[in-house]
Amino acid sequence: MINGKVATMFLVLSSLISLCSGCTDSAHSAPSVKEPVIFISGGTIDDHVASILLFTMGNIDYRGNITTNSDCIYSYAMQNQWKVQSYINRTSSPITLSEARGWNPFPMNYRKDSIKVYNSAILRGYSDNPQWPSSYISGESFLKEQLTRAIAENNPVTLLITDPFTPLSTVLKENRRLERGIKRVIWMGGAIDVPGNLDPNTIPPELANPKAEWNAYWDPYAVDWIFKNTSFPLILFPLDVTDQAKLTTEFMAALKAQGPAFRYSNLVLGLYSLVEGQPYFEMWNSLTSVYLARPDIFDPPVLMRLAIETEGYMQGSITRNANGREASVILNIKDKNAFYDYVIAQLRRN
Repeated sequence: MINGKVATMFLVLSSLISLCSGCTDSAHSAPSVKEPVIFISGGTIDDHVASILLFTMGNIDYRGNITTNSDCIYSYAMQNQWKVQSYINRTSSPITLSEARGWNPFPMNYRKDSIKVYNSAILRGYSDNPQWPSSYISGESFLKEQLTRAIAENNPVTLLITDPFTPLSTVLKENRRLERGIKRVIWMGGAIDVPGNLDPNTIPPELANPKAEWNAYWDPYAVDWIFKNTSFPLILFPLDVTDQAKLTTEFMAALKAQGPAFRYSNLVLGLYSLVEGQPYFEMWNSLTSVYLARPDIFDPPVLMRLAIETEGYMQGSITRNANGREASVILNIKDKNAFYDYVIAQLRRN
């Protein structure tokens, strides 16, 4: 027979276990008020992984996804996002398509990864969205509605943007007052003190300047407009920091080890396996998304004033400029092991 003290201890421990069931953030538990987040993405493999991570963050109220036909083939990328959300049973979260068109298209050699994902073994058993392509929801209309709601509720949203600024600049050009609905923008874009990523093997060398990064280069005029006409807090994740987030063999091995037990891990393993071994692949967008839950993993941001070149050979390059746009720039991962450990922990779920 269990005595009274032991029984009491057992009940307390049981209650604690029940309260913590399913938690993976440990000391970094979710606050009572969740931060509303809209994800504006380029439809890439790493964007799909970033969206999966967003769904796991207890501090996030994930309002939906806007996919831009930038580093993807939109018809495949939209279905891929639908299938990813079907896999994790989150299809109620909106998936919308931006009407944006770029100035400098991404190379098709990059964009065709969307076809790889669509044909991947991990998503093969999931059906296409039956309403597409005839009834895509406009990403710009969705963003307008969300910003209007944010203003009405006095609860501004955070925009996580891992593709060009064009969808946002389009909406704000039409109605500048909607900026009041933005709490902050976290943007993966640019290169400050490191080389850009325009590859002369994928575009003409006469165009591949050494400083531009693709999210800025795709539509430098949108970046220039945002820099000159907005005042929301801008947190920048340039290549300086994202180049540090390699898709390591150790990380992939950890995913593989826990894949049989956890569906989220198996899904991300299946996605990243499509690009494993590519020498230039980084976890650009998933790294940027982690900032929403674990800013402590990074060195404090450096306050800079920045401008973008819109013309000539150096088009798309972002540089320091005393008269430029103020931004908080993340330049370094303080604790790389903590980054990988966090992602691995978040993916231990079904």
